[in-house]
Amino acid sequence: MVDINDGTKILKNKKNLFLNKCNFVKGVASIDGLEHSNIPEVAFLGRSNVGKSSLLNAITKRSKLAHTSKTPGRTQELNFFSFGEDIPILNIVDMPGYGFAKASKTKIAEWTELSRYYLLNRSNLRRVFLLIDARHDIKPSDEEIMFMLDNCAVSYQIILTKIDKIKDRNKKISDTENSVKHHVAVHPIVHSTSSYKEIGLDEVRNEISSLVD
Repeated sequence: MVDINDGTKILKNKKNLFLNKCNFVKGVASIDGLEHSNIPEVAFLGRSNVGKSSLLNAITKRSKLAHTSKTPGRTQELNFFSFGEDIPILNIVDMPGYGFAKASKTKIAEWTELSRYYLLNRSNLRRVFLLIDARHDIKPSDEEIMFMLDNCAVSYQIILTKIDKIKDRNKKISDTENSVKHHVAVHPIVHSTSSYKEIGLDEVRNEISSLVD
């Protein structure tokens, strides 16, 4: 039997999602560690050192939630974080970075297999947020990931990071939207952010909140 008070609490928490505390749940290093879940989920993916952990810390207002590092490839697992007090209402997944990483080829192959399996088999995954460094053009490795997401039929959306380093931000956003519009699973709106300058964080929070039933 569902407690009516629990239902009211869930609705209230969803409406004010980012007023809830976000906590680390677990890190998953292998396919065997992935458990089925019905909780809505969003994932953050991007090249190594794109600023993924910094953005997660900024949007959750938890400075030490996700570990930041100058060493590429620091995130080596699927790291699960959860919003909600007593009842989880949203999971955020920090995925291993791709591209350059200080790890063995075997280890990188394991991350790739785990990430691909997760994307193909996660029925509760609402959207992948693909982070691109605004200072650079979209790289071949980014295109490869986008085609993989297209083939997996996984909805994804581009977030430009470090946008404070760009003079003409509107042009950068427009150019990025035009360069990815041929991809079938990409969301048409590109967000631009700066964790350091706190630019675009509310827009990303609103986007995530809209994905919670």
